[in-house]
Amino acid sequence: MEPLAVHPGRCSGPRARVFAVLLSMALCTTTLFLLQRKFLKPRANSFYAFEVKDAKGRPVSLEKFKGKVTLVANVASECQLTDQNYGALQELHREFGPFHFSVLAFPCNQFGEAEPRPSQDVAAFVRSNYGVTFPIFHKIKILGPEAEPAFRFLVDSSKKEPRWNFWKYLVNPEGQVVRSWRPEEPVEAIRPEIADLIRQMIIKKREDL
Repeated sequence: MEPLAVHPGRCSGPRARVFAVLLSMALCTTTLFLLQRKFLKPRANSFYAFEVKDAKGRPVSLEKFKGKVTLVANVASECQLTDQNYGALQELHREFGPFHFSVLAFPCNQFGEAEPRPSQDVAAFVRSNYGVTFPIFHKIKILGPEAEPAFRFLVDSSKKEPRWNFWKYLVNPEGQVVRSWRPEEPVEAIRPEIADLIRQMIIKKREDL
């Protein structure tokens, strides 16, 4: 009489299937984690976490402005609001900057095609005509899928999307948006907010000493 054949697969079938399912789940989880690390960047929680380009197209880390109060604006050279806004922005920059505050300007041509100039020409134009001493960055897009991520952070944080040139966002030293203004609002409405934020920043620095 021949001995009975042993079939390990039949005896351990349920256990083997459970093990295979668990192993498959573990492999899938690991694969998804690796793909996320490779292709998905974590959501930035600070405006200063972004990198942008200067007027010459060179990369600039906004980290250099961390610890300051900043007023960020989308600007244009050929708008009916150009004169009053560049004048107001330079006035604020001169009054509060450069150690505790800076205006950061991003040219954009999406509103009335009011900024047709290349970025370097924009910088030269505003320095010559308005005596601008604050940074002028590379021309960007604000609307649509090609929107500049740093500016998109301002829009998403404030829930206020620019509808025209010279929309302004006040950013605290930690990189959070605390207020925004429409282009027609006067500098007198902005000045007290900047002064208050700078005062809070100075007090905090003294307390941390």
